[in-house]
Amino acid sequence: MAKMDDTEFHTIVRGEIEQSVNYHDTELQNDRIDAMNYYLGEPLGNEIEGRSSVIATETSDVIEMIMPSLMRVFTSTNDFVRFAPRGPEDVAAAKQASDYVNFILNNDNDGFVILHNWFKDALLFKTGVVKHYYDESEEHIEDSYEGLTEQELTALLIDDDVEVLEQDTRIEGEEVLDEMGNIIQPALELYDVKIRKTTRNGRVRIENVPPEEFLFNQHAKSLDDCRFTAHRTSMTVSDLVEMGYDRDMVEDHAGANELDNDNERLARFENLESTAPGSQSSDPTQREVLVTEVYIRSDYDNDGKAELRRVVCLGDSYEIVDNEPYYMMPFSVLSPILMPHRMVGRSFADLVKDLQQIKTALTRQLLDNVYQTNNARMAAVEGQVNLDDLLSSRPGGVVRMRAPGMVQPIAPPSVSDTAMPMLAYMDQVREQRTGLSKASMGLDPDALQSSTATAVAATVSAAQSKLEMVARVFAETGVRRLMTCILQIVQKNQQGPRMVRLRNEFVNMDPQMWENEFDVEVEVGLGTGAIERRIAVLGEIADKQEQIIMQQGPNNPLVTLSMWRNTLSKAIELAGFKESDAFFMDPDNLPPEVQMRLEQKAQQPAVDPEVEAERMKAQAEIELKREKLQAEMELKREELQMKMQLRQQEMQMEAQLRGIEAQVGANVSSNLPRTQLGQ
Repeated sequence: MAKMDDTEFHTIVRGEIEQSVNYHDTELQNDRIDAMNYYLGEPLGNEIEGRSSVIATETSDVIEMIMPSLMRVFTSTNDFVRFAPRGPEDVAAAKQASDYVNFILNNDNDGFVILHNWFKDALLFKTGVVKHYYDESEEHIEDSYEGLTEQELTALLIDDDVEVLEQDTRIEGEEVLDEMGNIIQPALELYDVKIRKTTRNGRVRIENVPPEEFLFNQHAKSLDDCRFTAHRTSMTVSDLVEMGYDRDMVEDHAGANELDNDNERLARFENLESTAPGSQSSDPTQREVLVTEVYIRSDYDNDGKAELRRVVCLGDSYEIVDNEPYYMMPFSVLSPILMPHRMVGRSFADLVKDLQQIKTALTRQLLDNVYQTNNARMAAVEGQVNLDDLLSSRPGGVVRMRAPGMVQPIAPPSVSDTAMPMLAYMDQVREQRTGLSKASMGLDPDALQSSTATAVAATVSAAQSKLEMVARVFAETGVRRLMTCILQIVQKNQQGPRMVRLRNEFVNMDPQMWENEFDVEVEVGLGTGAIERRIAVLGEIADKQEQIIMQQGPNNPLVTLSMWRNTLSKAIELAGFKESDAFFMDPDNLPPEVQMRLEQKAQQPAVDPEVEAERMKAQAEIELKREKLQAEMELKREELQMKMQLRQQEMQMEAQLRGIEAQVGANVSSNLPRTQLGQ
């Protein structure tokens, strides 16, 4: 059957765009503008002149407290996402695919910044969007050469990517003739050329998409079942012409467009002194054009099945300039709090906006009360007080009055007794909603020091459970899809191997060799406590692995040297060191002499388990006897010490007794009568 009529297809595409724009403007835009204003601490609109106008920063505080934990989860290791083999024949390919995908994210693109902006958009605006595609754009470099010989010119133009823009020929020197008039040395012919060299460097590009530029079908449950998505943005005339579009057609759509007046876009830049994006340049090539890149499922070829197509539209009329089949939706979307059966969930800004309003009102009232207390209103008897003195408030000032008591302060009632508990209660509500508290973030030492280690661990673990849930949602939805799409893109578009540097080595990566599909595994761990527990468990595993290798040799059926090394490497990565190669060598890449020694050791007869058990039993008996003998010696030593102490005490008592007897005898002799002494 004949394909769909272009007019009919344009009507379908335009209808989907307008429907999505209407959904964006009516359902999402106001919430995102409010979230931005709350995050930036913009005035609420209920301020009263002469009263406090401070703004609580609850939204900003919550999001900025969450971000470090999330970034630590996804950037503390090199392989937070890896591809798992489905069979033993896929092990090497899966490892290469994991390394290459992480290399593309972190090296070909600014992975840290991409993840940071992606996560923050989701936490603040309900959805975070990244776009991933294969960039085959050409780079044109113009250069000039002077004084080239014919051979040099030929060598320069042998490259098919070199185009001559200008060429001049000149003669240098004169011909040299012999006596017969024959040319011995011809004049030198030189060339001056101006060339353009085209460089093609195909790469996977990942870029953050502002939420207001992302359109989608409002009834979609996820990207997998979404029939329509689009990226609506502004591009310059120069960029579109360089991409190959007709200049006259592009310039017909240049100028102001509906995106320039998008309220959400304007709110993003309203605090800047410069004008918002969309302001037209005086340079005609820098004028902006509305570009809507549409991905739509439609039965364009009339075969009864809807296929995915990529459609590029220009201007507010959405004129179609590109229409081609495509193989994937080039977007990955995040929402921190999932809503069942909806692609857009809830943000953390949604959870705390009302708390920010309440805390703002309470804080303003509390500050107004303090201001009134410190600068109290005065009651003065009319005609009995000099009002100029009263209104001139200065330290040491004198207020003249006709009689005592003509001026009295009007003390306002204090609201701190009610406002402060309410502010503390709002903090409790925030903790319940978000899982964030000073204790969980390690910011309240008093709360932690007054509790046992078990209680502290339970407090932190309970608080971090919600953050772990957010990290898991991010990992299992957007991040998993991003990594899978990167692999799909390189497998489809990269032709031939590519040399990349991994772990200080250059490795050829050829996605065409990865024929089979892989399972995607995402590792998520959150918080210092969780990391410490995992490191402790890995230490126990490493000890057990080492014990088996020492007893059974490196070629035992349970644990290999590579497994042991993997355990140690994982512990090193969890400790914060990204490169484990600086600590342990890969057993598969050991020097030949080391491998030979290991093989020789492996060829030695293995230890009989029964003999080893008897040896260990005998060793245990010897150890037991040694401990028993040591205990007996210690007991005898204690008994001897006790006897010596008792003997010392007896000798001290005997000496004291003799001294007492001698003193008593002397006293008796001195008290006898003199007659008796004379006899």
